[in-house]
Amino acid sequence: MAQSEIKNFRRIVQHYYRIHGRHNLPWRKTRNPYKILVSEIMLQQTQVERVVSFYKKFIKRFPTASRLASSSPASVLQEWQGLGYNRRAKMLHAAAKELMTIPKSSYRANLVSELEKLPGVGLYTARAVAAFAYNKDVVFVETNIRTAVINHFFSKKKKVSDKEIEKILARVLPKGRAREWYSALMDYGAHLKRSGMSHNLRSKKYVKQSKFIGSLREARGAILRSLAYGAASPGHLIGLLGAARRAQMRTALRALLRERLIEKRDENYTLAR
Repeated sequence: MAQSEIKNFRRIVQHYYRIHGRHNLPWRKTRNPYKILVSEIMLQQTQVERVVSFYKKFIKRFPTASRLASSSPASVLQEWQGLGYNRRAKMLHAAAKELMTIPKSSYRANLVSELEKLPGVGLYTARAVAAFAYNKDVVFVETNIRTAVINHFFSKKKKVSDKEIEKILARVLPKGRAREWYSALMDYGAHLKRSGMSHNLRSKKYVKQSKFIGSLREARGAILRSLAYGAASPGHLIGLLGAARRAQMRTALRALLRERLIEKRDENYTLAR
């Protein structure tokens, strides 16, 4: 890859960001690692537009990691309702508790590795927090970044691995500007997708998301939404989505109990406390 290609790619991405970038997203107005972690967990498999209002409400209720860590699982799940993928709320709650145990010296010295150990985080989220909160020159890939890189550097290749994309990212990353660069790259990739240039099918990492209607995810969400308003009987919960889906609702109940998102008290179910 020639230096001219790198410069041209940077110029295109940065020009788009200057004019059309989503500069007012609330998590782009903070350098607080906890608040950026919340946004990254919420943005997993969820569109930006849906996340904004949930993020603002959640941060208002739980403004610090210590406040979140000291709150009950039930209160966290209640605040999460409507966002979907409720296990993320449980993992975020557990991550906040872990954060309280990490010595600051260890955290500063081994930022990415310490973040990666947190429940529900992993390498991508750890590096994203490192970039957006601390401006660290790290390399990470998500769906919009994939689209931007594949579109410009792999126009003729049918299957592109994340390893290949990471090699490109390591070359094009402007040193010392990771925070702004990744924001720009994500916005530019999102723009390409809206323009009909999504390259997901050409990524070796791509897995098409299953339909929500009729899924076990829908069943789990219905149960948690109901329990956010208070305890409910097994019969009520199993019948929430109609007679044809009672067996699926039983499966969802068992799964939620196993994951400790809900618990049984006397004869009724409640959110875990």
